[in-house]
Amino acid sequence: MSTIIVENLGKAYKQYPTRWSRLVEWLSLGKKVHHKLKWVMQDVSFMVHPGEAVGIIEINGARKSTLLKMITGTTRPTTGAVNMSGRVAALLELGMGFHPEFTGRQNAFMAGQLLGYSVDEIARLMPEIEAFAEIGEYIDQPVRVYSSGMQVRLAFSVATAIRPDILIVDEALSVGDAYFQHKSFERIKRLRAAGTTLLIVSHDKGAIQAICDKAILLNRGMLEMIGPPEQVLDFYNALLATNDSKSIKQLEVSGGKKITNSGTKEMVIETVFLSNLSGQHIELVGVGEKIFLNIKTRACSNINQLVVGYMIKDRLGQEVFGTNTFHMDRLVKNIISGDVILFKFSFEANLGEGNYSIAVALHETDNHVMKTYEWRDLALIFQVVNKSHQKFIGVAWAPPEVEINYE
Repeated sequence: MSTIIVENLGKAYKQYPTRWSRLVEWLSLGKKVHHKLKWVMQDVSFMVHPGEAVGIIEINGARKSTLLKMITGTTRPTTGAVNMSGRVAALLELGMGFHPEFTGRQNAFMAGQLLGYSVDEIARLMPEIEAFAEIGEYIDQPVRVYSSGMQVRLAFSVATAIRPDILIVDEALSVGDAYFQHKSFERIKRLRAAGTTLLIVSHDKGAIQAICDKAILLNRGMLEMIGPPEQVLDFYNALLATNDSKSIKQLEVSGGKKITNSGTKEMVIETVFLSNLSGQHIELVGVGEKIFLNIKTRACSNINQLVVGYMIKDRLGQEVFGTNTFHMDRLVKNIISGDVILFKFSFEANLGEGNYSIAVALHETDNHVMKTYEWRDLALIFQVVNKSHQKFIGVAWAPPEVEINYE
């Protein structure tokens, strides 16, 4: 059973007032304490079930990496415990465990043995490791001459040469070229399909939404939220804008989904709806059909400047398209309390078949981070159907033309 159980995990570092205080404390054999504890993480508990994929994100600091180090045993926790079962492969800090003077091949053998592979197994797997890493003749060069991307290629190739029961990945995969990032995430998806339990730290929201079953949000070293990736990332975005979780509300709607609503409420969203060329309210949209996104707003205070934006997301919560009136050079200024303003965005629904949602935001500048009046996720949900076009696959309708010539 490839389970990860984290119970009341905490990490604190000793801080001494002077450089001699540590020595005095040591000479007293612990009878006198001359330090204070600085807690960087406290009371973190969660469970990752067999075959589950969990993503970790954080609002500030680098404590998520500390958490992974405690889980893998490279850093000792101050409080709490971690229990794991099965073969564990961890890809943490760049080059961790690689000796710079040894060749890539020698390091592959050493890293493989640390993962529990026998020498014969590694020798048998080396052709596959080399082929996946694609570093060519550098496999027999010292690691100190490797680029960061080459180190990641080799480390990931070794860690996943045999399907691990548990795979733990830090931000290392964000280093290097886009080609290998795509290649490595494809392998991660295959490992997941085969039953590997995954714990991943990534700033790539799309990756977490595409791969993970749930997400964990850390804030100031404590567990802020755990739940479905879309809900956690919506809360994360709102927290970035408000910097205060008390001003963020999560409301449950039909189907058990939760929508995130946040902001100062100096300007609020009254209604959001889609309409067609005839002005009818619609929830069913044809591929390529021209539609209108109507956003009715009301001022609760005097506002110097208003920017209205929207983001279309697919059923996994991945961003498909977004824009706002700042980027469209259509700012509205000097709004008086009580003003009601209707924004009508028109566009062709060049989307693939499926369900989509739209998030709407009212803010002061070009983005929601500085000052948000109201942010509403899942403001509306609509369905796209293919009524008249040729069959195609994907989330975008981008019909090509083709030429066929015999030579």
